[in-house]
Amino acid sequence: MTDTNGQDGATQTATTPSGAKGQAMVIFQPSGRRGTFDIGTPVLDAARSLGVYIESVCGGRGICGRCQISVSEGQFAKYKITSATDHLSAFSQKEQRYASKRDLATDRRLSCSALISGDLVIDVPDEGQVNRQMVRKAADTRHIDRDPATQLCYVDVAEPDMENPLSDADRLIKALEAEWGYENLTLDHPLFVSLQTILRKGNWSVTAAVFEDKGHPVITGLWPGFHDRLYGLAVDIGSTTIAMHLNDMLTGQVVASAGVSNPQIRFGEDLMSRVSYIQMNPDKQPELTKTVRDAIDTMIGQVTEEAGATREEIAEAVFVGNPVMHHLFLGIDPIELGGAPFALTVSEGITHLARDLGIGINPAGRIYTLPCIAGHVGADAAAVTLAEGPHRSEETTLVVDVGTNAEIILGNNTRALAASSPTGPAFEGAEISCGQRAAPGAIERVRIDPETLEPRFRIIGVDLWSDDEGFTEVAGEIGVTGICGSGIVEVIAEMYLSGVISEDGVVNGALQEKSPRIIANGRTFSYVLWDKGETVISIAQTDVRAIQLAKAALYAGVKLLMDKMGIERPDSIKFAGAFGSFIDPKYAMVLGLIPDCPLDKVEGVGNSAGTGARMALLNRQHRREIEQTVRAIDKIETALEKKFQDHFVNAMAFPNKVDPFTNLRQSVTLPENNQASGGDDAQGSAGRRGNRRRARRAS
Repeated sequence: MTDTNGQDGATQTATTPSGAKGQAMVIFQPSGRRGTFDIGTPVLDAARSLGVYIESVCGGRGICGRCQISVSEGQFAKYKITSATDHLSAFSQKEQRYASKRDLATDRRLSCSALISGDLVIDVPDEGQVNRQMVRKAADTRHIDRDPATQLCYVDVAEPDMENPLSDADRLIKALEAEWGYENLTLDHPLFVSLQTILRKGNWSVTAAVFEDKGHPVITGLWPGFHDRLYGLAVDIGSTTIAMHLNDMLTGQVVASAGVSNPQIRFGEDLMSRVSYIQMNPDKQPELTKTVRDAIDTMIGQVTEEAGATREEIAEAVFVGNPVMHHLFLGIDPIELGGAPFALTVSEGITHLARDLGIGINPAGRIYTLPCIAGHVGADAAAVTLAEGPHRSEETTLVVDVGTNAEIILGNNTRALAASSPTGPAFEGAEISCGQRAAPGAIERVRIDPETLEPRFRIIGVDLWSDDEGFTEVAGEIGVTGICGSGIVEVIAEMYLSGVISEDGVVNGALQEKSPRIIANGRTFSYVLWDKGETVISIAQTDVRAIQLAKAALYAGVKLLMDKMGIERPDSIKFAGAFGSFIDPKYAMVLGLIPDCPLDKVEGVGNSAGTGARMALLNRQHRREIEQTVRAIDKIETALEKKFQDHFVNAMAFPNKVDPFTNLRQSVTLPENNQASGGDDAQGSAGRRGNRRRARRAS
């Protein structure tokens, strides 16, 4: 097996069980781990060799069925492969025996039995992942003034009268208009079927849910007698994770939350990979839409069960997401978002019927999607803007939502600008040799002694640091499995502060004489963070480069907005999103991920996109506010800005080649400008030319 996760010189050979010749590329999702394997290798063995955990209780005998996987079919341009179900061996006797005794879905295989016979993208279902990603997108507790679009209205309806032959629907509408002041009220079609039964069951007293937002009021729900439960969903569809909050519409409180990895990951780790997948496989777009809607339906079942609610009591939902997620959720082909001029099919905030989108709530319920700001700045960025309110403040605030595509808002109450930067999945663990998404066992905090170069770290799920007494015993129950986004930021910042890497990001091979942590890795060098038993976690030169490219793309986008705004630095910075909540502002600034700013004015604000969705759910005036704000935001397309390349090249250095970072230097002692020795990756003029090529690709 050849590990192609990005670490130079990391080549291993696995035995070919079948003795067949040839090799195949296999990518495991949602982890993103990939490698090249001999034809005939069992999928389970391939997964384990890459550190992808697939549960197998029976030891590969085809009895437990815990190791089920599925194949994502189609052409994957990013990997330059075509994946197909027939790139696995035919059903084995073990699988046939298991299928005859237990349920095995037609699209599932047992990874202990299925052998690799061609290139594959393998999807590991959630139930097969013990160390699966933690979706850290909890709802915040801020107060939101209520002015919901849907109201519950209790009313007594006149009984049928031979002398006044109005229909049951007419008498219901007449009673609601008289008692609650509605005009031109109508009844949504699905309620006609059950109307008479509900009226008589309630002895002519009913509770109606009435929706009114930018149009005539309409009855969308009906219950016999007095009913005082009504719920709404706020959903943030991220490219990596989906977060859902079930809200009590009468109190505004979150009563249940759920989060899952976005199952579309198996079609591509980042947005452009998914757009490319659809370009290469035009008939697959409905499958991506169904995949995300199915995940949402499962989550609805989870939150309703947790809250003791019913789907019929969910009368509204608000959805946000980046433009590609927004379009795919609505069943819109996102192909035009894959290239200039990045045209959106629709950008304004729209109210949809739940039944039209196949969302499993009250069929007459309404679904509102926030407006998208631009082709790569979506409804999630609009929700973040609504939640954090740069447009309401005199101070100039920078809001950054770091994901596979970073969305950037800069503004105050006189002007606001927006842009996006293609950071890629490096900050979420993908494209990093030992990277993983946040899960128990992932390194999330790192410190390096500048004298000895010895590290200490913390992992998710364990409160002790690695050099604390008892860490090995406690961590042994979970294992040290890799390094997640916040850990990647900290370890590379610490490597820079301790002199392991230069300001140009080159691992200093001369330090081999000082510490055994510095090891040769082909033509470059790596820093070993953990080496116990069979687990080795190291930061390779390619990992440093991946982070440099990601942070340079983000910083260049921010600098463009600052140029347009005519400022040298923002007054405050807010990190939005789950990843941003766990970044230490000091280390983000040491990397040059964000511009210079007083550290006490930098904060993580959590899942602001989810908060903005809740605001729009609970108060229809917030919908009008963000619709008006989005129309006024100046959209900056980084791909068209000539200065992007210059900013990108300067931002490849730590923290930056030209910007002084005066505030940061008051809190942190930065190394003197130094060039590392050893390795052919030292950055001279050739390296800067390479950075300009990278800048053109990034933009």
